[in-house]
Amino acid sequence: MLNFGGTQFLIGTKIIKRGNEMNKSFDDYNEEDINFETKEDIDEVTGAIDSQLWTKLEKVGKKISFAKDLLALYHYLIDKNVSWHRKAIVAGALIYFIVPIDTIPDLVPLFGYMDDLGVIAATLKFLGSELIPYYDS
Repeated sequence: MLNFGGTQFLIGTKIIKRGNEMNKSFDDYNEEDINFETKEDIDEVTGAIDSQLWTKLEKVGKKISFAKDLLALYHYLIDKNVSWHRKAIVAGALIYFIVPIDTIPDLVPLFGYMDDLGVIAATLKFLGSELIPYYDS
């Protein structure tokens, strides 16, 4: 389950229907808007992640130790040869990192990114060695 601005979403239950509004914040999506059931859904979410990941990394990239892992996950996400099922997992992890209101809000000193690190670490463990080539991208 993901938490976007206080609203929780179950992955795979609703479909994103925002059209070309890729620069919208994830806080603007409601429960009826999110679903990763098709390749097109992943492509749409990838655009939203692309627009917001760089902003977040500019703000906190020097404070966190897993920035290189986030970049590898992003390169994995935009690779055309990766199946959309695998991309859905990565998209969920990156969305969790981007959204500031989650299990431990990112504004909490010292501990704000611990839950984000846990989600990213679990994703890295799940993908295993198939992610290694994306660290050089």
